[in-house]
Amino acid sequence: MTVDVLLVDDEVDAIDLFRQSFRREIRRGELQFKFSTSADEALSLLVSSEAAERFLVLSDINMPGMTGLELLQEVKQRWPNMVVIMVSAYGDADNRRRAIDYGASDFVTKPVDFGLLKQTLGTYVAGDGI
Repeated sequence: MTVDVLLVDDEVDAIDLFRQSFRREIRRGELQFKFSTSADEALSLLVSSEAAERFLVLSDINMPGMTGLELLQEVKQRWPNMVVIMVSAYGDADNRRRAIDYGASDFVTKPVDFGLLKQTLGTYVAGDGI
């Protein structure tokens, strides 16, 4: 089974970093990544998708325009069961609390420990295939 992951991060370098870190899982067909450089773009992608609820979202918090926390609130209103994991360089207690209060499934701090992130993703994916 392929898991569709939507990475939302205004730092374009994050795209290459995630592709490199998950290259084996992508090559084996376990993960398929889509990338958005803004929360607005991510929301548009999800709204236009016929199967938005299949996505697992990894979203940065601090982005220009709509923030990741605002995206989280919008996603949870539209797709309450969607797994959303917030990713932030600012792992302060306030951001973490707000993310969890708004319905985030988990919270990951930057720099991302990709081994730990793979374990975290595995807990949300049927069969722990990651």
